Amino acid sequence: MYRISAVCTGNICRSPMAQFCLTRAFNDAGLGSRVRVTSAGVTGWEAGRPMDDRTKTELLKHGFPAVEIEPFRAQAFEPEEFSALDLILALDYGHLLELQDRAPSPADRMKIRLLRSFDPAAAGLAPEQLGIEDPWYGDMRDFDSSYALITAAVPGVVQHVAAVLDTASGAGS
Repeated sequence: MYRISAVCTGNICRSPMAQFCLTRAFNDAGLGSRVRVTSAGVTGWEAGRPMDDRTKTELLKHGFPAVEIEPFRAQAFEPEEFSALDLILALDYGHLLELQDRAPSPADRMKIRLLRSFDPAAAGLAPEQLGIEDPWYGDMRDFDSSYALITAAVPGVVQHVAAVLDTASGAGS
């Protein structure tokens, strides 16, 4: 099982969006049984709370069933997750730096990538420019924008993971 976690600040806006978008994309690509996507926050400020209502509204607007998203509860990124994960997707540059600082080993630091680094339209941008701003401080336009930036990166993540899984299964045969 390939394990991914999307990480933002409190795990109530951007990272849940990424979690559900990635899960849908892996299912659509026939990889849902081989990939598990979770999300977390670099802080525990929102731990145990549901996603922001505006996040929920955005996901519902894009056809995510309420029954799938209603049970979601925010959680903090815990140090033991480094060893359990294959890919850690930071939603902004500050999250990237925070996660890199917390990583217990160089191998764990290599697992951390900015989500937008998988968006071909963002190729050539400096890491500092690849963040997705926190929509929590804004209105629905900000949630729409976050969703658009997340979904633009999703195909690249799926392609990357599919290649890793193909290589792993080819190595075992």
